[in-house]
Amino acid sequence: MATGVAAAPPVVASATGSPGTVDEQKAAGVGILLQISMLVLSFVLGHILRRRKFYYLPEASGSLLIGMIVGGLANISNTQKSTRRWFNFREDFFLLFLLPPIIFQSGFNLAPKPFFSNFGAIITFAILGTFIASIVTGLLVYVGGLIYIIYRLPLVECMMFGALVSATDPVTVLSIFQELGTDTNLYALVFGESVLNDAVAISLYRTMATMRTHPSGQNFFLVILRFLENFVGSMSSGIGVGLISALLFKYAALGVENLHNLESCLFVLFPYMLAEGIGLSGIVSILFTGIVMKRYTFSNLSEDSQRFTARFFHLLSSLAEAFVFIYMGFDIAMERQSWSHVGFIFFSIIFILLARAANVFSCAYILNLARPPHCQIPRQYQQALWYSGLRGAMAFALALQSVHDLPDGHGETIFTATTSIVVLTVLLIGGSTGTMLEALQVVGDSNRYHQLHEENSDVNDTGYMGQNYDEGPSTSSKFKSKLRDIRRSTSSFALLDKNYLTPIFTSQNGDRNDDTPDNSPIADKELTVSRGPSDLEGHD
Repeated sequence: MATGVAAAPPVVASATGSPGTVDEQKAAGVGILLQISMLVLSFVLGHILRRRKFYYLPEASGSLLIGMIVGGLANISNTQKSTRRWFNFREDFFLLFLLPPIIFQSGFNLAPKPFFSNFGAIITFAILGTFIASIVTGLLVYVGGLIYIIYRLPLVECMMFGALVSATDPVTVLSIFQELGTDTNLYALVFGESVLNDAVAISLYRTMATMRTHPSGQNFFLVILRFLENFVGSMSSGIGVGLISALLFKYAALGVENLHNLESCLFVLFPYMLAEGIGLSGIVSILFTGIVMKRYTFSNLSEDSQRFTARFFHLLSSLAEAFVFIYMGFDIAMERQSWSHVGFIFFSIIFILLARAANVFSCAYILNLARPPHCQIPRQYQQALWYSGLRGAMAFALALQSVHDLPDGHGETIFTATTSIVVLTVLLIGGSTGTMLEALQVVGDSNRYHQLHEENSDVNDTGYMGQNYDEGPSTSSKFKSKLRDIRRSTSSFALLDKNYLTPIFTSQNGDRNDDTPDNSPIADKELTVSRGPSDLEGHD
């Protein structure tokens, strides 16, 4: 009998709820309400700023400020502990749930013609350029530590820092590019480089982290080999998933059977077959899945499913982007920063600007060696590319990961420096992008490069340069000839795609429109980009 009496209180407590459980439920409700309120405020503020054409505070900057203000208010009040659980920026949640929709939409939203026409330049800036920026940043930080002007870190940790701050996030810049009517090819260069840049930066960071934990037997060539293995393997898995989905939707004929719901559900679920489970980079994989699915799978869907999936991924990506910047701003205000090494932060900002310059101008020089004089990347475009290298959520997430990866306060120092870089670039550089573009005369009617390249272009059916490609005295250089041979060979992919890949993987055997369907929200977004004559298109 005593046992029954003793057992009674837990039953009553479980039925009515303990005070701790009730408090947690209230905190959860307040946290959800606060998140939704900040999201609504972010979208309303962005809409007002767009209508007013106020480019000094882009949407991403507004979301970041909203998160920082709310986080600061929670930090100085006694609600810090209750709200902290609901706004903790966890890098695993970011990489596995928030980032994939954004990355997939980036690949899915790529306009195929300008992207693939400039594919050689995009790959050069994204892979070679990111590698250069990472190495230059890491070496400058290491040398700065050796001469005691900044906090000293081991070489491998400096390289990890260089890799994570090389991840650019020009969401702010691209929105202004669209509003002001920047040239399609400049937009494609910035957009394509930033999308692939994230994937390269993640692979570089993980490679350096592995090298730090397993230093025995590692050398420079093994590091390069491991990076290429991770990147190429992830890219191949993403392309494979995309092609499999194209064949499935081509031969399943779900649209013919009026199974639109099933068709849409399968299309939405396919991108999330990530490569993380086999030890590769899911971000790299899902990017190329998005590119391939847009190129081949999307045309195999029924019109209803095309409209639904385009709007669904656009909605999902918009919500994820707003969440990312709000969470990032909130966590910046709530996280304990390490301000004991201000010199490290100051010189890191200078170092990444120098590394970005080494990235853009060296790669542009190499690319221009392979271009005829009238098709080279103008200096103004190079300066716009350099200025567009904002740091955002990817750098922030990797820096947060470094807090767990690095000991003795090194991770905290890197995190504080990265946080300062993110806030500075998003707010200051992002807000001044419109003024910069107008000063460089690369937007709207001020873009004086269109007519020059229109008059001098000589493009064949594949969209690449014709036989006058080798004319001129500069072709005597063997190095230039090699580069030009590589460029000319890229036209073979266009022929392969037109004659073999498109008939095999799509239900349309003829030529098809490469643009996004006009009834999708993505098409509306792309129409804001200038459709003037191309100055770079078809020369990679």
